[in-house]
Parts: sequence; structure tokens; C-alpha cells
Amino acid sequence: MRMLKGKKILLGITGSIAAYKSIYLVRLLVKAGAEVRVIMTPSSKDFVSTLTLSTLSHHPVLIEMFDEQSWSNHVMLGRWADVMIIAPLSCNTLAKMANGQCDNLLLAVYLSATCKVVVAPAMDEDMWNHPTTKENLRKLESFGNSIIPVEKGELASGLFGDGRMAEPGDIIEFITANFFSKGPLSGKKVLVTAGPTYEAIDPVRFIGNHSSGKMGIAIAKELHHRGAEVTLVIGPAATEFSANGINLVRVTSAEDMYKACHKVFADTDLAVMSAAVADYTPVTRAKDKIKKKDERLQLELTKTKDILKSLGEKKKPGQVLVGFALETADEKKHALEKLVKKNADMIILNSLNDTGAGFGHDTNKITIFRKKGKEIGFTTKSKDEVAKDIVDTIIRFHYA
Repeated sequence: MRMLKGKKILLGITGSIAAYKSIYLVRLLVKAGAEVRVIMTPSSKDFVSTLTLSTLSHHPVLIEMFDEQSWSNHVMLGRWADVMIIAPLSCNTLAKMANGQCDNLLLAVYLSATCKVVVAPAMDEDMWNHPTTKENLRKLESFGNSIIPVEKGELASGLFGDGRMAEPGDIIEFITANFFSKGPLSGKKVLVTAGPTYEAIDPVRFIGNHSSGKMGIAIAKELHHRGAEVTLVIGPAATEFSANGINLVRVTSAEDMYKACHKVFADTDLAVMSAAVADYTPVTRAKDKIKKKDERLQLELTKTKDILKSLGEKKKPGQVLVGFALETADEKKHALEKLVKKNADMIILNSLNDTGAGFGHDTNKITIFRKKGKEIGFTTKSKDEVAKDIVDTIIRFHYA
């Protein structure tokens, strides 16, 4: 959020129950050092107080088109701002924006804005899924506006589904990464893998592991924060997360992940392979569910394709390849062997012998091995902090 210091943010609020989240959004923006101005539609006053918003933003809230104070601002504010955020964006205002209507101050400012415009829709699930809404969103996007996807959850109608406005923290994350990130990874294309793979035995059962995908997700988000264009290939992890600004590719098996990685690797500057890919997969998959009838069941397994090694074989000069090693014995020896055999630039070691490391934890403890046996050790930290250490190390040795 330090990248928002001194930035000029124009926040538009429309008539939606999700307007209450805008209070926290203003607070976070101001706390990050941004200068915030707020425009509200007349109907939004039913959901949130102008006094609250003016107090938090330290500026009067503008509502009426024909106020003496507001009249000159409908052009100037759209030129003043670095980014205009409309959050929440109601279905009604969406339709007006898509069709060029201008019956309130917010719409007048939008139509005259020369800055980037970001919208965070909020509406009931049936409204969100209506063809008219989808068409209006397509039109809005075709005009060059950015759309932050809605989230799934409990809605004001009492239903559970798509339509919730993105959380304020996710909105800030989106605008920071997409408009204000000027880090050393800006413009770099990055591939990250995360989560487990599931190798089917029959239509019901599979061979898998306990990976939650949390480490890979944290790395993908941190790389995105630093300005990289990130593709995250993730196996069937149960972890819920917001992928704002990250190209998400969901896969199931090791073969699926292999194909997805090779599809993008040629155009990738950096690849971080943190997924827990199965080493073996059944030779055959039963067409129907295997019934429990014998005392023993024998499965014939065959090796899966080694994704890290295959990428190392195709690695071109200038590409950086980072692998992970999860070990239980002779950790350093195996990590160094992997570094050489896979033609990687770095291997990140976690040991299941370390408290708070490995699967099922919100923390991790890593050691990073570079070529020629150079190693960098870290203490146990949250996975978000570990991701920062990993990205800092990659930048230090390859992009500084």
C-alpha cells in the first residue's frame, strides 16, 4: 500500500447495500497516503452517511449535479484523479454507464474522466447472471474500463452465490498492482504452480497429497504486487482466494499441469514451481467405481512427467527457473542434487522435520539454494512473509 502515497483517488459510490464497504475502503486509502475525493449518487445516501465519508476523506462529499460547488468539478475531478473507482457499482448505474446516460454528478464525472476507471460491481446473483448485465459489462470493458470480479458469498437477498462486491483490501490490491506498481518485475511474465495434483484411480477415488496451495498462492500474489504479469497454474486446492489481476488456470492431474506449464513457458521470464506434483499415476483408470470385494487391491503405477526437469531442458538464456524441494531426510543433499539435475537457478527447500513447515500450516521455514551450493536460510514465518523473502531473493540475484 506504500505505492499509493500521494496518489489521487476518486471514489464513486452508488445505491447498493455494499456501500457500507466503501467506508472502510476510504479509510484504507487515506491510511495508505492517498488523497481521496468521494462522489455519491443520490440513492446511495440511503445506505451510507455523507458525514462519515467526508470525515474519513477530509473532503466534502459531492452529490448534486447543480450545486454551485459541484458544477465546475464534473470535468475537473476526472482530470484531477489518477484513478476513478466506482465501488459499489449497482446494476442500475452499470446500465447507465454502458449506454452513455448522464443524469447525476457521478455519471457526468465518469463520462468526462481522462483517468483510468475501475469498477467493483455489487448485486444479487440473478441480476449478476442476467444476459443484459453481462452485455453491459462487456461494453464497459470495451471502453477501456477495468472490472474487479464479484465474489461468492451471502447476499442481501438472503441467497448465497455470486454478486458480492470485492473486499476493500482486494480493491486496493487490484489498483496498486495494475496502475501503481513500478517494481523491478514490472512487465515480466511469470509462471507459478501451486497446490496438489489428483491422479484418478476410478471416477471416485484418486491419489493425492495434503498440499493446500497456500505457499504458491502467496508467491503468485507477491509477484503480482511487484508488477509481474502472473499466470498461476493451480491443482485442486481447497484454499479460497481472490485472483484479482492474476491469470488463473485450474488443473487436476500432473499431466494437466504439465500441458498448462508448457503452453506458456516459452513466453515466460520467470517460473516458480511450488506445486506438489504427484510422482506416480495409475497406469489405467477404471471406467466404473471399483467395488470392495477382494482383501487386496493392486495398483500399477507409472512415473508422471517431470515438469521442473522438462522446463529446465527447454530453458532459454535469460529465463529464470525456481523449484521447490520438500524433504524428510538428507535435505540439503537432495536439494542440491535437484538444483543440478533440473537445471534450475534456485531450489527452495522445506523440511517436514522443521516445526511449522510443510503441508497444513499457515507458516513455513525455507532455505534457498543457488547454483554452486550457495544457500540462504530463513526463520519460520507466515507464508505471506516467506513469499516476500522468496521474491526479494529472486529480484536480488536476477533483476536488481
